[in-house]
Amino acid sequence: MPVYVWEGKDAKGKKVTGEIEAKNVQAVFNALKRQRIMPNAKKIREKGTGLDMEITIPGMGPKVVGKDVVIFTRQFATMIDSGLPIVQALDILAKSNDNKAFKAVLLSVKEQVESGGTLAEGMQKSPDAFDELYVNMVTAGENGGILDIILERLAMQMEKSMKLKREVKTAMIYPAVVISAAVIVTAVLLIFVIPTFAELFADFGSSLPLPTQIVINMSNFVLANWFIIFGTMGALIAFFFKFKKTPRGQEVLDPISLKLPVFGDILRKVAVARFTRTLGTMISSGVPILDALNICAKTAGNRVVESDVQRCRVSISEGKSIVDPLSESVVFPTMVISMIGVGESTGQLDAMLQKIADFYEDEVDNAVAAMKQLIEPLMILFLGVLIGGLVVSMYLPIFKMGSIVGN
Repeated sequence: MPVYVWEGKDAKGKKVTGEIEAKNVQAVFNALKRQRIMPNAKKIREKGTGLDMEITIPGMGPKVVGKDVVIFTRQFATMIDSGLPIVQALDILAKSNDNKAFKAVLLSVKEQVESGGTLAEGMQKSPDAFDELYVNMVTAGENGGILDIILERLAMQMEKSMKLKREVKTAMIYPAVVISAAVIVTAVLLIFVIPTFAELFADFGSSLPLPTQIVINMSNFVLANWFIIFGTMGALIAFFFKFKKTPRGQEVLDPISLKLPVFGDILRKVAVARFTRTLGTMISSGVPILDALNICAKTAGNRVVESDVQRCRVSISEGKSIVDPLSESVVFPTMVISMIGVGESTGQLDAMLQKIADFYEDEVDNAVAAMKQLIEPLMILFLGVLIGGLVVSMYLPIFKMGSIVGN
């Protein structure tokens, strides 16, 4: 349905404006009158037409980010707990939001609730802001009359998830920056510095040391084919990131990522922490376990983990235990499986899952800190050998010449 921009006056005669989704102008009138608003017929127009038309450049407009949703969730929970009506709370939060994209989402949710829909139904229409996990937990909160509690749990869940993502990014960024710097410095040396030495050595009239000759040959090759080399590198990097987002790419790369030295261990711990935190939060919020497992599988972020979780879902749907499929997994350690089994048998599965999540989130912190301590000297050694090797190879003929003159 189209969205209409309107102006009018409320019951107190105060000028009000807004947007509403409706079939036509008459439907806009009817909806506003039910809200005790007298609309101005001349000020109702379909959004995206005339002077109201917005020009956006793909990929350049404002986006809804996780931090915006977390802040909204915490503020919304506080307002609901204080007894503020949902519509009024959404209106206040929308008007006070600086992110235009998220503001539009909140106004859309507000209009859905005003027209008789549920909060979850309104959020479901904006999957970029509210994912399946969020919508299902809000549904459980509305059905159970504990929306404020659910929103607090959601905010905590999202904060923990964002923290894990930051840890993984931190683990990946440092070596990536060092390697990129090494490539740039090497390229500068080969393209601008080495040719100067090559011209100098051409007048020596004697054979050059093997390391020097190899470096000069590399420099000549780069100078002659730089557009092919850098073009190929750029194409390979672009292909890798595009392939990584495809289902086939995930099937190929996700198992490999879990087997990487150092990084694979961190990724496994992140997967365990994310799965246990999400599943524990949803079960404690009243979401049926089969629905919770389905959502956990979709939000796992790794095809291997997704496959393991889906096997758990099938096992439970057949009346079996969650432990058996997990015991066949290469991701979940024996200790985790044993603790889940204890939680399942004692009826305290949600509490046990939260304890496992707390433990593995601490393990991720420790693993990232240890990796930094390990990688830093290795990166310094790598840079020293690479750059130092190039520089020394250029000075070998000078040393050779000095020894000849000395004799």
